[in-house]
Amino acid sequence: MPLSQDEVRAIRANAVCLHGSEAVHRALDRMAEAITAELGDSFPVVLCVLTGGIIPTGHILTRLSFPLETDYLHATRYRGETSGEKVHWLSKPETSLKGRTVLVVDDILDEGHTLAQILDYCRDAGASRVYTAVLIEKQHNRRVPGVSADFVGLQVEDRYVFGFGMDYRNYLRNLNGIYGLDESVT
Repeated sequence: MPLSQDEVRAIRANAVCLHGSEAVHRALDRMAEAITAELGDSFPVVLCVLTGGIIPTGHILTRLSFPLETDYLHATRYRGETSGEKVHWLSKPETSLKGRTVLVVDDILDEGHTLAQILDYCRDAGASRVYTAVLIEKQHNRRVPGVSADFVGLQVEDRYVFGFGMDYRNYLRNLNGIYGLDESVT
C-alpha cells in the first residue's frame, strides 16, 4: 500500500544520518580508484542492478575514464516492501557476457541472496571474471556463505537503511546520503 506524503516526510524527519553526502562521495572516489586499478585494462561490462544500483552506478561510471560497456539487470527480493524471500528476475542484460570481465554494481550488500543469484547468472552466461561493487555493506552474520563484494564504499550497522539508491517502501532513494530508519518504524 502506498504511503502518503506526510508518512514519507515523517520517515525522513525521524531518520538518522549515518553517512552524509561528503562521506558518500569520498567513498565513491575510493571505489572508482580501486576499480580503475583492477579493471582499467579489461574492457569490462558494467552491470547496474536495478533499481537500487542506479544512483551508485551512475556516480561510479562518471569517475571511470577507461573503456567499458554498460548494461543492466533487474532482480529484486523486496518489491516495494522492507523484506522479501524469493528473488524475482524482471530483466536480464542483453549484452553478451561470454568471455568478458563483468562488474556488477549494486546499492547494498545485506544478506546476499540477490547478489548470489546474479553472480551465478553471470558465470552461467560465460563471464570470464565477475567482480562486485556495492556502495553499502551491512555488518552482520547472516550473509550467504561465500558472498562478498570486491569493492565496498561504506559499512553500516545492522539496521534498515535508505538513500542514495536504497529505498524505504519505494520512497527516499533520491536522498544524498545514507540514513537509518528510526528503530520505532517497521
